[in-house]
Amino acid sequence: MKELIQKYMEEVEMASANSAEEVEKFRIKYLGKKGILNELFAEFRNIPAAEKRETGLLLNQLKEKIQHKLEQMRLSIESSQSYSKLDDLTLSVNFYPMGSRHPLSVVEKRITDIFSHIGFTIAQGPEIEDDWHNFSALNFTPDHPARDMQDTFFIEKRTDGNDILLRTHTSSVQVRIMEKTQPPIRMIFPGRVFRNEAISARAHCIFHQVEGLFVDSNVSFVDLKQTLFYFARELYGESTRIRFRPSYFPFTEPSAEMDISCPLCKGEGCNICKHTGWIEILGCGMVDPAVLENCGINSETYTGFAFGLGIERIAMGLYQIKDLRLFFENDMRFLQQFEATF
Repeated sequence: MKELIQKYMEEVEMASANSAEEVEKFRIKYLGKKGILNELFAEFRNIPAAEKRETGLLLNQLKEKIQHKLEQMRLSIESSQSYSKLDDLTLSVNFYPMGSRHPLSVVEKRITDIFSHIGFTIAQGPEIEDDWHNFSALNFTPDHPARDMQDTFFIEKRTDGNDILLRTHTSSVQVRIMEKTQPPIRMIFPGRVFRNEAISARAHCIFHQVEGLFVDSNVSFVDLKQTLFYFARELYGESTRIRFRPSYFPFTEPSAEMDISCPLCKGEGCNICKHTGWIEILGCGMVDPAVLENCGINSETYTGFAFGLGIERIAMGLYQIKDLRLFFENDMRFLQQFEATF
């Protein structure tokens, strides 16, 4: 029997397989219910007791050799199949489906890249804020409408008046930066903000902003206009026109809202621009000297400008999306339209 076992060892050593079917045949031949190994163990019961120890060791060695050979064959077949896929030039290069980036992430990246090209760095801050950074330092008077419960999600009322709330704009990050950094400051502040509003096709209680701040000596409204003119042309195209309309914000003076010529109708008038030829995209203005002083910056030496825009509004215009709620519903039919957008 020892000679027979040795013979099978040599056979196993020389065995090979070129397909999964041949691997399976090898397994059945040696390890199947009626396979060679089971037959040998059946015969093992009948051999003399003096030979059992040596023969048993040989049988176990044969079993290990068979199992090792079987594993080698399987790995070889799997490897050859993967290589054959790579060698088949008729196959698609996309072995795996591409993922998607959320449209708001795509637009935010485009906006931050544009401002990064002209020296703006990115800063972020907490979404849970206090009254000082969200309101008081920005010139919001105690009776300002934005402090009303209908607009702000308050978390904790404090006896000292410095209530805890969900930030209503990323201007709070501007305050934090100015408190810790002396000019020159040239930064943008992307992030999520919260307001207690009814959810509809045009409004939501959660939305995203990108705000910008530039503080240095001799900064003027001309610098603001040129910066935003550059931004609009980079985002919407070289033919884009802009205009400024007087407005009011507690933290800027003078303040303005900026419109661009409608990118869909090229200023001719359509439903998107309400037949005016213009679309409002952001608010801006010169930083109020009181805000600079609140943050420890000398308003006699430094001036600055600030601006803020809603990412959802920009995305709706770029992709002609008519319902803002689509950004938050995680509908795969909507999100997959932005597949492989980088």
